[in-house]
Amino acid sequence: MTLKLFRAAAVGAIATLIVAPASAQSPADFYKGRTVSIVVGSSAGGGFDLYARMIGRHMQRHMPGAPNIVVSNMPGAGSIRLAQHIYAVAPKDGTVIGAVFAGAIMDPLLGARTNKVEYDAAKFTYIGSANSEAYVCLARKDAKAQTFADALNTEIVLGASASGGSTLDFPTLLRNVLGAKFKIVNGYPGTNEISMAVESGEVQGACGYAWSTVQSRRRHWLTDNLVNILVQEVPEPYAEMTKMGIPVAQEFAKTDEQRRILDLVYAQLRFGRPYIASPGIPADRVATLRKAFVDTLNDPELRKEADKLQVDIDVLEGGAMQKFVAELYTTPADIVEKTRAALRPK
Repeated sequence: MTLKLFRAAAVGAIATLIVAPASAQSPADFYKGRTVSIVVGSSAGGGFDLYARMIGRHMQRHMPGAPNIVVSNMPGAGSIRLAQHIYAVAPKDGTVIGAVFAGAIMDPLLGARTNKVEYDAAKFTYIGSANSEAYVCLARKDAKAQTFADALNTEIVLGASASGGSTLDFPTLLRNVLGAKFKIVNGYPGTNEISMAVESGEVQGACGYAWSTVQSRRRHWLTDNLVNILVQEVPEPYAEMTKMGIPVAQEFAKTDEQRRILDLVYAQLRFGRPYIASPGIPADRVATLRKAFVDTLNDPELRKEADKLQVDIDVLEGGAMQKFVAELYTTPADIVEKTRAALRPK
């Protein structure tokens, strides 16, 4: 072997020694001493923030290497701002998790809003969902419409987020598909601000409002008889509300096409509080994050806290969620196009 070849071989051997330990680094070694950020795509004080901070308090115990867990907020465009950050800007190493609205995952499919979406939802790494959500339309007791049937003939003023998100999409859907007489006032940063507007009488109600948030953050609305729950916005009837005599939106559909449109939009509630990460994360870290997420939500201490906060836990594992999202993106084009039109403000 010539000196030149020997040197090349030696350099290659040294490089192998340097690279091999890094590529063989276990998740525990990687996460030890690091910080994992959970970023919430809505303002502080709302239901998504409540869930994320609860998860953040317990997740360290279930993460190999016991990294620090820090929760922060990045509201904007119904979580689309955060989704685009996760997709294109956040490191692809498994240190940043986004708690986004389900609508941000569906937006590239339904494409109803004017926001410029620059991500492929099928390529996100899905960590899982904390619950299968049920949404509702609700109205103050002093609103002229006391039932959803009333709202088909009598105007209600609803508060909604600044852009995108369920509080804007869902009343728009019911207005366009079923003919609900909703006047939608959008511009609120998040659910917390909409709730305050409802309480102050600035608006008369809201749609696309999480039932779990009513139960946890606004329980007094029910106990003090301050609001009426007008209708369930759900993929399937929610047992607790059905017992209360609250109808589902699909009951008011007049055609099969209307029902299919409602069903497609409401399908996202099966992953009511999704947690996502960047594409391209090493497979062993994906498996670690998914397992830690499930173990955290099944932790007896977290469950005890969830009971105290009156929040629902219904875990959807990340791999199952990844497959479900992929299936939604195979919906026939004609139904997708009609659903897009139904979500478009008129």
